[in-house]
Amino acid sequence: MTPFTEQVIQIIRGIPAGKVMTYGQVAALAGSPRGARQVVRILHSMSEKYALPWHRIVNAKGQIALQEEDAVLTQCMLLENDGLEIGPGNRISLEIYQYRLAEDAFDGYNRH
Repeated sequence: MTPFTEQVIQIIRGIPAGKVMTYGQVAALAGSPRGARQVVRILHSMSEKYALPWHRIVNAKGQIALQEEDAVLTQCMLLENDGLEIGPGNRISLEIYQYRLAEDAFDGYNRH
């Protein structure tokens, strides 16, 4: 597993209930500011294996980025169970719900 993948997993595991992060935000914190698509692939392939709270990741506009209707409904339900309000267009207010960490919060993992 690459250091980037390990960082992504640690970051996603650390998102508390009631908060979300964006794909790009996770990528930047993990050391690859342009790695949002890699975060998508990691979520797709490793969420179940590592019990990741995949539903707490949204796009940069705060929208659910999934395409399949069942998956969108599942993500909405899980976010609502976490206490978030879902607005029109399956949008989550990043001003209210975005989890923000300092970039140096993860320096102790793998980046040096």
